Amino acid sequence: MSPLVTFEIPETVTGTPEDVRLGRQLIEAWQRDGIYQVAVPAGQRGVVADAYAASRRFFSLPLAEKSRHVSDLSYSGYVASGEEVTDGVQDGSEIFTVTKDVSPYDARVAENWPCHGPVPWPGDSYRDAVNAYMAQSGDLGERILRLTALGLGQDIEAFTRLTDDGWHHMRVLRFPAATPDTDRGIGAHTDYGLLVIATQDETGQALYIRPPVEGERRNRNWLPEESAAGVYEDDDHWTYVPPVPHTFTVFPGDLFQFVTGGSLLSTPHKVKLADRERYAFAYFHEPSFQAAARPLGSTDDSEVLHYGSHFTHMFLRCYPDRVTTRRIHDEGRLSVLDKLREEAAATS
Repeated sequence: MSPLVTFEIPETVTGTPEDVRLGRQLIEAWQRDGIYQVAVPAGQRGVVADAYAASRRFFSLPLAEKSRHVSDLSYSGYVASGEEVTDGVQDGSEIFTVTKDVSPYDARVAENWPCHGPVPWPGDSYRDAVNAYMAQSGDLGERILRLTALGLGQDIEAFTRLTDDGWHHMRVLRFPAATPDTDRGIGAHTDYGLLVIATQDETGQALYIRPPVEGERRNRNWLPEESAAGVYEDDDHWTYVPPVPHTFTVFPGDLFQFVTGGSLLSTPHKVKLADRERYAFAYFHEPSFQAAARPLGSTDDSEVLHYGSHFTHMFLRCYPDRVTTRRIHDEGRLSVLDKLREEAAATS
């Protein structure tokens, strides 16, 4: 594959003919390559650098200190190497996950909503650096969603209506150097949400994506019987994505495949360990927890996908032994989820 296309995203998206043309170009790039790049304006690069520096400081702490920062209410906090599982195999990445930072006094926490709780930040400086990065990414995500809607011939807010009070979250990833025994960073998978905005440091040698392949069926990862984990792991057609300074890589997740009826496919990707330590950020621009998503143009209630249920079950799959998973099961929080799903479907 030739070098990825790099786009400059306008500061505002209002539905002009230029916006429509750019939206179509973004879609064409996804349908051809599965991924594209977005230039980071010079004035925003300091936020990215600060988030990387703060993350390196956190991951340099002793394991015992990092392991203190785990939530049993949400899936936020530290994830040790080997704790995350893809297709039944342990991944090598160390992670700090940031989910929606919900006060322990919030009514949703009191009502046992799954996955709701505060982020166990290691300190104010890390919180501030990561939140600034996520706010910047979120603004970009809203503009990309509007452009994509226009490019598909839809109402400009077709996707951003879902992301009002979005359950946006992020994974800060540290990958150790490869060893003679393994170079597995993260196994082949698709991301379960709507839009992925990622960045990687200069190390390279690591990120591979799978562009759309003619005649190849893509699993509907939102269905329990069709997990995308490990699919095509050792087949041909994987494309190496080299790091390009001051760019984000952007690709669709499972929900984009769902809501577009397969016009946009969720992009499989995997990560190998490089010959030295490597860092990356994956930001997920998501619907609200109570969003009821359905394919564009559908009025069939049987096709509604409750985002909160989808998110929860994906994390249960990835972290079968995490303290949060045990608490969800022990306290019957899945029954709360059933009620939330019914309420969301009734009001969609």
